[in-house]
Amino acid sequence: MTDNLLLDILQLIKTDGIGPVTFYNYVNQTGSIQEAVEFAKRKKSVCPRELAEAELIAAKEKNVRIIAYCDEKYPKRLLELNDAPPVIYALGNIDLLNNTPSIAIVGARNASIAGRKMASRLAYDLTLNDVTVISGMARGIDGAAHKGALYANEQSGATIAVVGTGVNEIYPKENKELYQQICKQGLIVSEFSMGTQAQISNFPRRNRIISALADGVVVVEASLHSGSLITAHLALELGKDIFAVPGSPTENRAAGPNQLIKDGAVLTESSADILNVLSMQSVRHIKKIKTTELPLDKQQNNVNISRQQKSNIRSEKEENDLLSIISYEGVDIDELLRICGLPQEEFFLQLTELEFSGKIERQVGNKVAKIK
Repeated sequence: MTDNLLLDILQLIKTDGIGPVTFYNYVNQTGSIQEAVEFAKRKKSVCPRELAEAELIAAKEKNVRIIAYCDEKYPKRLLELNDAPPVIYALGNIDLLNNTPSIAIVGARNASIAGRKMASRLAYDLTLNDVTVISGMARGIDGAAHKGALYANEQSGATIAVVGTGVNEIYPKENKELYQQICKQGLIVSEFSMGTQAQISNFPRRNRIISALADGVVVVEASLHSGSLITAHLALELGKDIFAVPGSPTENRAAGPNQLIKDGAVLTESSADILNVLSMQSVRHIKKIKTTELPLDKQQNNVNISRQQKSNIRSEKEENDLLSIISYEGVDIDELLRICGLPQEEFFLQLTELEFSGKIERQVGNKVAKIK
């Protein structure tokens, strides 16, 4: 892929009135990118070469890779879309683009604490099993999923964030730290030009990319008319697996997942439900399923208490014990792991849950602090 060819592609796709479908129609009609640009010039005012060059320079200055549909690094699964973006912008580890298997975790922005914990735990376990977690870096479920993935593998887990802005724009602003962490450990992806600000119309387009990149979509919490259900339906049209976490029928945020389950989605209570489906696909290879299910509280003698209740009792006790040794001034995470006595996987899950519960906050320098 030469810069000249990439500039031709940028010129064409950045021209007003030319979207992905028209772009491919022009290329197919003329036989090449260069001829498609000349063909477009006879019909309309094509984006000036100088603007395309400025876009390429801006991307290189920010270490952003612009990947065209004809580049070997372009994700093959995106080409399943009839309106696949002719170029995508990638900031971070571009090798993740063609990682398989991969799972998208999506859900409500106004997610409950329980929903965020569930999304984080699923992402954490999936990452441990070499499944790439994809989401949209929005508030709520998206952010929780990214954080769970990043915490896995001794805080070196990777994740892909598909955004509805330019990859150099942070949205929402409170996700600045999350954005920076994903840039270091994972990948930020967008079809939108450098500097593109958040617009309502961008996010449905973003959702189709999430659906196409993933082997399956998990919906944790969502209303019946949410963008998360649109993402699931787009994935279904592409032949992807759909998973849904059930919830109370009296809770509006559970209406979407519950309806998906009625329609045939895989009822999902843990990462094992997802990993079992992935392992049945002959073309996919995953490690032996590892989960972070909590052991039974051996000190609990009441035989009428269920297995899940025992797990909850232990989880709450360990969470409180961990919180008690975190100061308001902050403590180094590695030091905290050393002194708390928890298994590493459980430690990071408890840390994530304390953060989602609003009891602690992350600080610079790999530290956490109790919130007053």
